[in-house]
Order: sequence, then C-alpha cells, then structure tokens
Amino acid sequence: MNLLLDFGNTNTKIAVYNNNELVDSHIFNELHINDIKNLKHLSSINNVILSSVVSCKDEIRNYLRNNFRNFIVINSNTAIPIEIKYKSKQTLGNDRIATAVGANNIFPNTNVLVIDMGTAITFDFINSNNQFVGGNISPGVSLRLQSLHEHTKKLPLVKKDKNFKFIGSDTNSALLYGVENGILFEVEGYINKLKKEHETLKTILTGGDTFLFEKIIKIPIFVESNLLFQGLNRILDYNVKNN
Repeated sequence: MNLLLDFGNTNTKIAVYNNNELVDSHIFNELHINDIKNLKHLSSINNVILSSVVSCKDEIRNYLRNNFRNFIVINSNTAIPIEIKYKSKQTLGNDRIATAVGANNIFPNTNVLVIDMGTAITFDFINSNNQFVGGNISPGVSLRLQSLHEHTKKLPLVKKDKNFKFIGSDTNSALLYGVENGILFEVEGYINKLKKEHETLKTILTGGDTFLFEKIIKIPIFVESNLLFQGLNRILDYNVKNN
C-alpha cells in the first residue's frame, strides 16, 4: 500500500491507496507522528510520498524515512510520468505537479485544463503530448475577501458562501457576490479561451473551494476532489517501479 502526505497552506491531508483505490484519508490542522502510527492500514504500507508547500517537521520526515521501504519527497528533480515544459521548474509547486500528473492519468494523450481552487487558484494546462505546458496563479476566494477587509478601512470580513447571486443588495453581499462572481467569470473565461484553441479540451475542477462553483459553471467540467492524491499515487508507483 501507499501512504501519501500533502502539507498544504491551510492543513495537512493524508491518504492511503491500495493500488489505485483510495482506502483511507484524513485532514489535520497539524499532523503529529501518532496520527500516522494510528492509521488502520499502517502495517500494510510499504511506500510513502511527501508533498509540501510548507515546512514539514524533521521528526516526521525521519520517522517516514526510517520506517518504510520507500520514502520520496517530491521536488523538481523527482521522476514523473509527464514532461515538464515550465521554464522555472525549480519554483513549480509540488501540488501543481501532482494535480497535472493526476489529470494526465485520467485523460492521457489529451488536452486538459486543471483548475485547483484552494488558497490560491491555479490554472494549469497539460497538452495531448503529455507535457505540462504551464499555467497561471490567482488569489482564491478567502484571500480576496481577506484582502478587501485588510486593505480598506471600513469593509467587513465576509465569509464565503455557495449561495451567491449576481447583484448584491448590501455591503456584505456586494463583497461576496463581487468576489465569487469574479472568480466564476475568470474560470469560465479560461475554459472558453482554451476550448477555442483546443476543441477536445477536458477541464477538471479540484480543490477545497470547488463546492462553491461546481453546480453553476455553465460549461461541461469534471470534478475530482482527490486529483492531487491520484497524482501523488501515480508518481510514487512510477518511482518505485523504476528504481
């Protein structure tokens, strides 16, 4: 079995895969060694991959390195089953690499747009030659709402809500609708632009804020909440097989 760990900006997610099947997953505000030791499939896990956009404690790294047969920390030099055409490969986020691999695993030899709606929103394009071409990064919902609150004197901090309309009727709704409609138009704009260039384009939506938009995007999309884990699992299997 494979253990996958993703240290993100907001929390830490872990998952256990048996071949290509997700058999266990957890989300932690802060991960501790005992959280790993208490996994119900621990004795069956041989391979581990760690993806981190924030620092991971040395004690956790050492535990993983010393207690499992194969331990991989994903970075710009990690072998992956797609080609990276991104010019600044060293600064390409591990999460973007993983979701690109996950998307390519679902739709090989296909033009795919991956929209990851998290703290930041990433728009990444993988072409039909199985190449990660590049993408863009934009502030996510919470970042936009927080920025409006912190960089103005009187605007309140508004919580995100999937029940948003088009025109706000007060300041709170004006902020919420402005931010969330802005992102909706942004997402649909990216999809429409790439569809004009690549008629067979597939679009995958993933990330924690997907629930805000998945029902109202007026363009055919695929929603895959575990896309990052699918990619990490594919990368781990690829490295174990080729080592």
